[in-house]
Amino acid sequence: MCIGHKYVFLAWVLLILLFPLVSVAEETKDEQNTDRKQQIEEKNNTEKKTFYLNEILVIGEALVTPTKQTNETVYTGREITKKGLEVQGAKTTVSVYEAINALPGVNVESPDPYGLAAEQKNIRIRGVRGYSGAMTVEGVPNWGGNPMGPRDYIYDTDNFQSIAVYKGAVPADLGTGVGARGGAIELRPRWPEQEFGFDFSQGIGANKYSRTFLRLDSGTLPRIGTGLSLSYSYTDAQKWKGPGDLGPRNNVGLMLRQPVWAGDEIKIWFNYNDLKQALYRPLIYSEVKSLGANYNKDYNANLTGIKIYDINYYKYNSGDYTNKDFLSVIPITLSDIFQVNFKPYYSKEETDILGGSASQGGIIQKRIRDIERYGLISQVDSKFSWATASLGYWFESSDIVIRTENYDPVTFAFKGHGMYMENDGNGIVHSPFLKLAGRIASFDWQGGLKYFYYKDPASQGYTSTAPNFVLTPAADLYRESKKYDEFLPTLGVCYHVSETIEVNATYGRNQIRPYAYMPLINLYNQNRAKFQAEGVTLNDLFNGYDMEISDNFELGVRFLKDRIEIMPVIFYSKHKNLLTTAYDPRVNLSYYQNIGKATGYGFELETNIYFNKNLTFFLNPGHTVLTYDKNLTYQGSTLDTKDKQVVDTPEWYLKTGFIFTYKDFEIVPMARYSGKRYGDAEHKECIDDYVLADLKIGYSKKNLPFTDILKVSLEFMNIFDKEYVSVINSMDDTRAGSTSYYVGSPFTTMMTVSMEF
Repeated sequence: MCIGHKYVFLAWVLLILLFPLVSVAEETKDEQNTDRKQQIEEKNNTEKKTFYLNEILVIGEALVTPTKQTNETVYTGREITKKGLEVQGAKTTVSVYEAINALPGVNVESPDPYGLAAEQKNIRIRGVRGYSGAMTVEGVPNWGGNPMGPRDYIYDTDNFQSIAVYKGAVPADLGTGVGARGGAIELRPRWPEQEFGFDFSQGIGANKYSRTFLRLDSGTLPRIGTGLSLSYSYTDAQKWKGPGDLGPRNNVGLMLRQPVWAGDEIKIWFNYNDLKQALYRPLIYSEVKSLGANYNKDYNANLTGIKIYDINYYKYNSGDYTNKDFLSVIPITLSDIFQVNFKPYYSKEETDILGGSASQGGIIQKRIRDIERYGLISQVDSKFSWATASLGYWFESSDIVIRTENYDPVTFAFKGHGMYMENDGNGIVHSPFLKLAGRIASFDWQGGLKYFYYKDPASQGYTSTAPNFVLTPAADLYRESKKYDEFLPTLGVCYHVSETIEVNATYGRNQIRPYAYMPLINLYNQNRAKFQAEGVTLNDLFNGYDMEISDNFELGVRFLKDRIEIMPVIFYSKHKNLLTTAYDPRVNLSYYQNIGKATGYGFELETNIYFNKNLTFFLNPGHTVLTYDKNLTYQGSTLDTKDKQVVDTPEWYLKTGFIFTYKDFEIVPMARYSGKRYGDAEHKECIDDYVLADLKIGYSKKNLPFTDILKVSLEFMNIFDKEYVSVINSMDDTRAGSTSYYVGSPFTTMMTVSMEF
């Protein structure tokens, strides 16, 4: 950390530490302590049962709490509460990744301050890239291809009551999509309210930022008992640098809650999201070295008629993303012991992304994604005297069409297909699972086993040649169907040492099915003559693809007493079959194969201090190491990668801040430190550490004549106007000169007014 960074960061931490000593009125302490004692006495008088730590009542409102799945006994995840979402500001309303960035072990970087930059932000959980992780809504998977992995930008988080994050052991009953080597995120819907209500919020800010959100809850309708909710949001902003907008973004949400038999409720959830945006332009490392001179470099505002310049025209570097998602939860209670749940779902994604490329003398490439998925998660839960048991089955069918088209930058005339593959059928997932959980004296225990099976369909590649670009199937572009499977166990135990301390240990095996098909196909197409001369087909390259596997171990302690909560965790992981470049002497080329191995370890610490009901302080430091186990080879030479930190992963990071309330006002200063990172596997491209500071000021008033609750918030992001590199866009084994970088946004202000009726 440079000297300037240290002074800024130390000053910020000193302010946080000293603030409660000078700001809290002494005359309120005795009254608050008395209230606290009364709360504990009332709880002790009404609950004559075994004491467990998670039931302790604390002063203040928690931002993050331990979490577990239904019918589990060991807390293996962390849950961002509604309050935790709120204090992080407006960017969390449109980006799930931004919403979980307060957690230790989670690193989110983005080039824009609003959360709107779809697929240009990065997330790593304990060093593992975000597209290696899973995201679900009520356990139903959300994922797509190119890039493979979750779509974090398609939801309004106003419609969720909380977000759970599992970093190591992932519950067996979550539908993890392509896999969960990078952990799993579960979005927990805010189902229709029991009472009639109407929510409205309007945000405005720098760079013509505007966001309108509306939600109407019908309440429980008479006679039929139905509950409905309908929401709509419109979000837009100009890019903070360069021409073009980050929107418009339109989102529609519909939920239904219908009581049926035996006290059960059928729930239906639908989400529609449409986003059109101009993209930010990345920098190369030589430009990053002169960051001040290149900080505002972006795409061109006008066409010139010259190909090599017009590939950087901003309208030729843009995306149009449309997603439709439907799911339902259908419970059937058979008896006091048995309940069955069905979760049928359907998802549709249609996306076109334009990007300029210097290949072929300069072209505009359109990436087309047309992805359709449907599936069913079925589960039966049983409650016995000694344990609870869950037996389930997850099935999914996916039709993935990903193609590229080339266009001339000057005339925008069609120049043929860059990649055209046609699948022979759908990809199929079969995944049965079993969970057991129970309690013996002061021990909680649980175990699970999931079997993951995926059938990758065969596909046929086509060539297209000028002038008519007629599609012709080619034998060497045929890829055979392939099957992948793995058993994924999980184990967990928690020992309640006392009324204030508990110790837990967990283990979980995770996987992610093969990905990065497009780079391999493009490399083959670009060097097709070489491969054909050596008798190497596209299918031969794909024979080296396999599922990535990780084994994750975690040991944690939770201490909670009155005004303080401390949760240290140490973790260790082994990763195998990592997608890594391998040298092929037959063609003197290197390409991706699943041959890499890596080791990860570190610690995380969550600390919450509740000075009183008006002041909460949090401090979340962490240390992550994720390194390759051996050197890698590229183009016949050995890369010095053994024991070096993977790209884009700081070893040290810290997130801290406090929440101070006085009457109707709330002040939330927060700071984040990120250690140095690297943009290549050999650590030749070093990116400096940085400190960011944000401030949120809120005002809340209840029971006004025109509204039940009025909230006004002001947000000041990057208040020291720090210039820094945010996103490092590269694979873990990237060599120097191949990485692109995005800078972070400067000082930005926003204001939001919301009302609840």
